[in-house]
Order: sequence, then C-alpha cells, then structure tokens
Amino acid sequence: PDCFSSKNLALQAQKKILTKMATKTMANMLIDDTSSEIFDELYKVTKEHTRNKKEAHKIMKDLIKVAIKIGILYRNNQFNQEEMEIVDKFRKKLNQTAMTIVSFYEVEYTFDRNVLAELLNECKDLVHELVDRHLTPRSHGRINHVFNHFADVEFLTALYSLDGDCRPYLKKICDGINKLLDEKVL
Repeated sequence: PDCFSSKNLALQAQKKILTKMATKTMANMLIDDTSSEIFDELYKVTKEHTRNKKEAHKIMKDLIKVAIKIGILYRNNQFNQEEMEIVDKFRKKLNQTAMTIVSFYEVEYTFDRNVLAELLNECKDLVHELVDRHLTPRSHGRINHVFNHFADVEFLTALYSLDGDCRPYLKKICDGINKLLDEKVL
C-alpha cells in the first residue's frame, strides 16, 4: 500500500538533520539558557569524574540528542493518548528527581545515592517507554548511555562529596534546577 505522508517525511527529515547537527550551537538554539547552563556544568563534572573529555562530550551529545528528539516528537503531536500519560508520569518523576537532587545538596548528610540512582533509573524506564515506537535502537542505546552514567552510584557519590572537586559544579547545577523549578519548567 502507498502510505505517503509529507508530515512523517518532514518529521523524519527534522530528526535526520538533528542527528547531523547535535552540536552545542544547535542545542543552544533549541534548549533554554538555564538548561544549557546545567548541561554545561554536567559536562564539566562528567569530564572531571571520568577523566575523559571525549567520553564526557559523547554523554552530553547523547543527552542533548535525546532531549531534542523528544521535544520534536512532542511539539509535532506524535505521542498518542497512552504516551501522553507517560509524558505526565515522566514530568512528575523528573520533578521529584529534581527536588531530591536539590534537597540532597541543600541539607547536608541527607544524600542517599541509592535513592537518587533509583529515581534516575525510573526516569530512564519512562523515557524508554515513551519513545519505544518512535526512536531507533541506537537512540535507546543513547538513553541507556546517558542514564547509566548519571545514575551510577560512584558518580553520584563523587558529585555529592562534601569536600570533593565536584561540589562547585553541583552548586551551579542545583542553582539552575532551582530556577527551573521556580519557573515551573520542571
């Protein structure tokens, strides 16, 4: 059967262009300033933790690609009713995770790496469920790459270490998250 759809073709083209252009400049055009600042700090702390600039760059590139692809799908009304319910669950889980990240930073000695890792893994599962019929296995691999890094308990422990090298990055990340929470973005 001939199932030509110019809308689907345009969406595919958008996703293809995005894949080719997932650079920082392109991301800055599609992601708000506060999120961009948070991503910059996540890059710095990832580079610090992994001691590998290339790997840190790849993690952030994967994060940005996935975030923008989901944004494109959402803005083009590609999610069905069931998926929109997953969007709502994901928003709530992301909000809970964001508030937990900030709370663990602001209230000393409350940090629990297992709680935070579990919240991040629940976010990962929701993202996989959301994009299941839309994105390729390669994109699912990117989702795993990003979340497996940020939910890693050793990474989280280093990030929250009171006297560690990552503390200044965590402060800026939490400042950005607080701003997004205040603006009801998260």
